[in-house]
Amino acid sequence: MEPGLKSRAAVVAASSTGLGRAVAEALAAEGVHLALCARDNARLQSTAAELARNYGVPVWARALDVTDSAAVADFVQAAAKKYGRLDICVSNAGGPAAAPFAQTTLSQWRSACELSLISHVAFAQAALPLMQKRHWGRFLMITSMSVKQPIENMVLSNTVRAAVLGLARSLANEYGPDNILVHNLGPGYTLTDRLRQLARGRAVAGAESEAAVLADWASRSALRRLGEPREFAAAAVFLCSELASYITGQTILVDGGMYRGI
Repeated sequence: MEPGLKSRAAVVAASSTGLGRAVAEALAAEGVHLALCARDNARLQSTAAELARNYGVPVWARALDVTDSAAVADFVQAAAKKYGRLDICVSNAGGPAAAPFAQTTLSQWRSACELSLISHVAFAQAALPLMQKRHWGRFLMITSMSVKQPIENMVLSNTVRAAVLGLARSLANEYGPDNILVHNLGPGYTLTDRLRQLARGRAVAGAESEAAVLADWASRSALRRLGEPREFAAAAVFLCSELASYITGQTILVDGGMYRGI
């Protein structure tokens, strides 16, 4: 079936690497016009040029920090002006530092809120009114499977990202009459640079190898392997498409069956 995404315009945050880049690439493959942002301008511009070259779609990029709400608002407005519309917004940010509760500070908690909750709010405030004008929109927030099943030594992520579930459900109810669909998309252990970084940190703390840590994480999923960024991106594209037109307000885990709840 046709996903109905060709020539739509999308903002994808934190999209120079990892899951954000994978989502941007999957949307580009469907003919979506892209506006990308990330902090590292050199890497971001390289990603933008590569996607434009490989998929023949317009790709525009601007470096910014997603915790700068004013910069987020300016970026979203500029993207909508450039393409004459905004149909899709994928809100994304790097996760908070790994630490047990006893080793966290109030400053870290405030930073985690800015990064993993307020950044999503900033994108929503900027993007949703633009989607209302066209009576069509998709707003996806990338978080983590930890919103359903806490991960050890990740108390900052476990706590702050759980708030995004309430935001997704509330926005879905509020903007449903405008034909805007809202979701929270939670990856499990997916083989990205951040996952490798977390594995290295745990390996050092536990006097084991990075490979052993990754193997342990892989064994926890029903599929007994780590996820690939492209698999996560495929779920994002589906939720953005016309094929998912009667699905909203959901928290979808792309975790290989790691979540054990019913």
